[in-house]
Amino acid sequence: MSTLRLNETHEPGLRSWVDSANVPGHDFPIQNLPFGVFRRTGSTQSFRGGVAIGDYILDLGAAHDAGLFEGLAAQAALVAREPQLNALMAAGEGAWSALRLALSRVLQRGSSARAALQSTLLAQREAEYTLPARIGDYTDFYSSIYHATAVGRLFRPNEPLTPNYRWLPLGYHGRCSSIAISGQEFARPCGQRLRAGQEQPTLGASERLDYELELGLYIGPGNALGTRIGIDEARSQLFGVCLLNDWSARDLQAWETVPLGPFLGKSFATTISPWIVTLEALEPYRLPWTRSAQDPALLSYLDSAGLRRDGALDIQLEAWIQTSSMRASGITALRLSHTSYRHAYWSSAQLLAHHTINGCNLRPGDLLGTGTQSGPAPEEAGSLLERTCGGREALQLPNGERRGFLEDGDTIILRGYCERAGAARIGLGEVLARVLPARA
Repeated sequence: MSTLRLNETHEPGLRSWVDSANVPGHDFPIQNLPFGVFRRTGSTQSFRGGVAIGDYILDLGAAHDAGLFEGLAAQAALVAREPQLNALMAAGEGAWSALRLALSRVLQRGSSARAALQSTLLAQREAEYTLPARIGDYTDFYSSIYHATAVGRLFRPNEPLTPNYRWLPLGYHGRCSSIAISGQEFARPCGQRLRAGQEQPTLGASERLDYELELGLYIGPGNALGTRIGIDEARSQLFGVCLLNDWSARDLQAWETVPLGPFLGKSFATTISPWIVTLEALEPYRLPWTRSAQDPALLSYLDSAGLRRDGALDIQLEAWIQTSSMRASGITALRLSHTSYRHAYWSSAQLLAHHTINGCNLRPGDLLGTGTQSGPAPEEAGSLLERTCGGREALQLPNGERRGFLEDGDTIILRGYCERAGAARIGLGEVLARVLPARA
C-alpha cells in the first residue's frame, strides 16, 4: 500500500491564473511553489520571502497583508516575510503544509483572490536574490557510491572504497561563510599543490578546478543538543532541497586531505540555487530505497520499513558548461552530465539520522550537502574528475576547445527537475557560477 502523502496541491490537473505557470515543462507550476528571498533588482528594498509561480514571484508579506490567509497559514506567511526564512523553517511541517495549501488555493485559476494578489507579483527577470536562510552550519556528505568508487579508483586502485563506506554516511563540516547564491563569480583559489613527479609542494593557483553536482538539504525545526532525529522523522525535519555546486580544487585537496579531510580545496566557494523546493512538493517522486543483498546489514538507526518503501527521490540532475569563448561566439552551454538522485547510496533521511546519532544539534536553516551525485554510466558522472578520468581524457567541446578541468572564464550551470507520467513536472531552477582568474 502506498504511503505517499499526496493531497489536493499535487493534483496534476491544477492550473493557475498566472498563465506562465501553465506552460508545459515550466519549472514552477502551481504544484511546486518553492520558497526564496528576493527584492527588485537595483532597489534599496529589504529582501523578503517569496514563492515562485511561473515567471513571477509572489510577495508573501504582501499576500499576508491582503488578509487572504488564516490560522497556521497566516502565521507561516507572517514569518516568511522576513529577510531570511529561518523562522519559517523553525515553524515546522504543519505550518509549511498549511501555507502551501493556502497558496495553492489562492493561485488556482478561478480564485477570487486574483484581484488582491495581482499587484503582489514581481517578474523573476526583475528580481535579485540572496541566501534564503541564515546558514549556521554546513555539512557535506559523500552519499553516491558511484562517485566514491570512481574517485577512489583514481587514488586507490586496489581499494576504491574505504572499509567504512558501506556502514555509515561519510561527511565533514564545511565552511558556510563562503556559500553564495547563484550568479556567483569567484577567483580561482590558490594554495599548496604537489605536482606529479615533485618531491615538495609549491604555492600557486589551482590547476585542477572542478565542479560537484549536488543537492542541498535545508533543516527545519532541528533538535536539541544531546537528542537524536530518528530516520522516520526526516520528512518533518527537512524543509526542502536546492541545487548545490560544492566547487573543488582537486590538486589542493589531494595534497591536504590526509589525515583530517578537505580544507582549502573546498572552502573557497559553494554556490546554491535561490529556490527551495519543499519535500511536500516532491512527494509524487518518491521511490523505494534499495540496497544490494551483498552489502552489510544496516545498523538499526539507519533502517526502517518506511525508508525502504519510499525513502528515495527521483530528482533529475544535470551539469552544463559554457566557456568564455563559447559565450562570445553565441554557442549555448553543453551538457556534461545527467543523473538522478535515486542512485544515492545513502538517502537524505539516513544523512539526518546519522548526523544526530551522537547528539549533535541541528538548527533551522542548517544546510546538508548530499555530496557529488553520480550514476552508473560514464555520462552520469557528477564531476570532471570522474568524467575525464582525473583529467587524462579531456572532453571535446563544440568549438574545438578541450577540458580536463575548468579554465578561467568557464561558467558551470546545474539544473534539476522531476517528471513522470501522471504527475506535474517540478523544477529546482538552476544554479550558475563563473570562474575568474586567480588573484595575484
